Amino acid sequence: MTQQPFELPHFYMPYPARLNPHVDEARAHSTAWAREMGMLEGSGIWEQSDLDAHDYGLLCAYTHPDCDGPALSLITDWYVWVFFFDDHFLEIFKRTQDRAGGKAYLDRLPLFMPMDPSTPMPEPQNPVEAGLADLWTRTVPSMSAGWRRRFAVATEHLLNESLWELSNINEGRIANPVEYIEMRRKVGGAPWSAGLVEYATAEVPAAVAGSRPLRVLMETFSDAVHLRNDLFSYQREVEDEGELSNGVLVLETFFDCTTQEAADTVNDVLTSRLHQFEHTAFTEVPALALENGLTPDEVTAVATYTQGLQDWQSGGHEWHMRSSRYMNARARPTKPWQGPTGPGIAACDVGALLASAGAERLRAYTHVPYQKVGPSLLPDFHMPFQVELSPHLAEARPRLTEWAHRMGILEEGVWDEDKLAACDLPLCAAGLDPDATPEALDLSSQWLAWGTYGDDYYPLVFGHRRDLAAARLTTRRLSDCMPVDGEETVVPANGMERGLVDLWRRTTAEMTPDQRRTLKGAVDVMTESWVWELSNQLQNRIPDPVDYLEMRRSTFGSDLTLSLCRMGHGPAVPPEVYRSGPVRSLENAAIDYACLLNDVFSYQKEIEYEGEIHNAILVVQNFFGIDYPTALGVVHDLMTQRMQQFEHVAEHELPIVYDDFGLSEKSREVMRSYVSDLRNWMAGILNWHREVDRYKADYLARRAHGFLPERPPALPLVG
Repeated sequence: MTQQPFELPHFYMPYPARLNPHVDEARAHSTAWAREMGMLEGSGIWEQSDLDAHDYGLLCAYTHPDCDGPALSLITDWYVWVFFFDDHFLEIFKRTQDRAGGKAYLDRLPLFMPMDPSTPMPEPQNPVEAGLADLWTRTVPSMSAGWRRRFAVATEHLLNESLWELSNINEGRIANPVEYIEMRRKVGGAPWSAGLVEYATAEVPAAVAGSRPLRVLMETFSDAVHLRNDLFSYQREVEDEGELSNGVLVLETFFDCTTQEAADTVNDVLTSRLHQFEHTAFTEVPALALENGLTPDEVTAVATYTQGLQDWQSGGHEWHMRSSRYMNARARPTKPWQGPTGPGIAACDVGALLASAGAERLRAYTHVPYQKVGPSLLPDFHMPFQVELSPHLAEARPRLTEWAHRMGILEEGVWDEDKLAACDLPLCAAGLDPDATPEALDLSSQWLAWGTYGDDYYPLVFGHRRDLAAARLTTRRLSDCMPVDGEETVVPANGMERGLVDLWRRTTAEMTPDQRRTLKGAVDVMTESWVWELSNQLQNRIPDPVDYLEMRRSTFGSDLTLSLCRMGHGPAVPPEVYRSGPVRSLENAAIDYACLLNDVFSYQKEIEYEGEIHNAILVVQNFFGIDYPTALGVVHDLMTQRMQQFEHVAEHELPIVYDDFGLSEKSREVMRSYVSDLRNWMAGILNWHREVDRYKADYLARRAHGFLPERPPALPLVG
């Protein structure tokens, strides 16, 4: 017997698996269906024995325990199809390194998922196309148009991001942890599985389908499913198939540790994601229902869907413990709860759950704020790009002070001229866009000042008073300060509202409604993320690492600041190029570098003087139980790898995107200019952090004390 590369860890799984009584019906149906679609004898991929050994009927019976027989059979057919696709793509294109053939193969598959069921499909050319055509036709009539769009997008991500995996194999490149989590959600298919959970349980209401709580439920579900699969499939994928997209291998490489250490760390991340799922379900989802006025039936639908995701977690684990597809011979035995016994029931041991997960969960809530940490330690940052500054910088500084006075921002007790000068936001704007006109530089400086002021305002005004309701009201009013298509603007009640009304009017004067909608969305995402920070602050809860990194992009105002660096550049490129995986990967790598950079510089300011919990170094310290210098090393390594990823995407992946979309030379030049903007953005932000007083120890000792204004700034009245 081949030696296992590591011992499977003890999995956190608080929900016992349940088996659907229609399991045999689903097995028989899926076998007949796979043969009818051409997936078995003669396919060159599977024989009957392969399908029997994998036992997808058992997988679906465990992951969807409550649906009826016909629904379970249809869902099982979907899983047979998706696993056949995975093996088919591996054999035909990954093993042969045929990217061009793989792309042509993938480009045809969306033709078999038309939004209008009456749209004719092409003639299937292989079992994957035949299976998809049949499944789509059988599934979509009973689902809404909104579900069809979501499920089609999830399916296309699942299919198309296989090219990302193939490209990484071609280059022998192992992803960094953040890149891997993002891509694994698309490649791994758990968002696709969440769509089938809706089919089996209840559709989520359209009004909240895109909300943060529902998105987090789906993403934490996805991450836990994928990381669990990575642990069970490491031996097959990495040692047999030469696969590089495996979380254990990613962490093994990033931390330069043993395979066993990496596997244990993957399990720690998996556990943390399940804790985040539970936290979101118990705290954010109920608030979402109240805020959106969901009907009792809609509340029930969300609850049923959430239960369905839990069932999938426990059932998926049980199947991994039984399927011949995975390494499960020496899963760690534990004492089960009273009740059924079997291979996977061991995951339900209460004592082991408390021992393995309780300490980590408790640690997230027991941070002592305002600990003295001393001046922020600054590593040797990897920055391959030179900073350039606008020649209009000196003139912009006094104009920003005048604007801040005129808006009332310096009269509310949160900021004064000294604090504004310590931020020196025109210096940041001058680096973001060194070619800006004086007018454009002023506008950029004012946007940066407004966003930074808001970021300081929320915790000081609402956090110290523990007034989440007022924060939510303020956030809604700020959104109303940005009319998209002629709506009436609110009368501003304070400096923050007055500043936003002024910036919005001047920035959007020549914009189309769609452009205004995009910019408004960027501002809304930022202000809503400040409320998320407040909620954690009131609970004294250090965030889960993945949730923190993804929300940090919002709290930093990344979408807004990136739009500022693009200001004046008309998009001469098809929108689908900007939505492509490599371009989003490029942007997120740049954003993460800047966010982590800010956390490194602001560590003393936030931890010692502000009692803050939203800092990547603190999140890493809490998660791993390590000290400040060691956590800084982890964050610095991640920053470096995100910058290296940015360089890799720009050099190797974007040219392929240009070819795939057949971009003209003019469009390619626009994209090259955009990459240059992002380089300026990162270099300018690093230069700004190095130069300003805001993060320096001597300035912090003089000014950065937690204080409340004698009276709160003018708050809007309810009514």
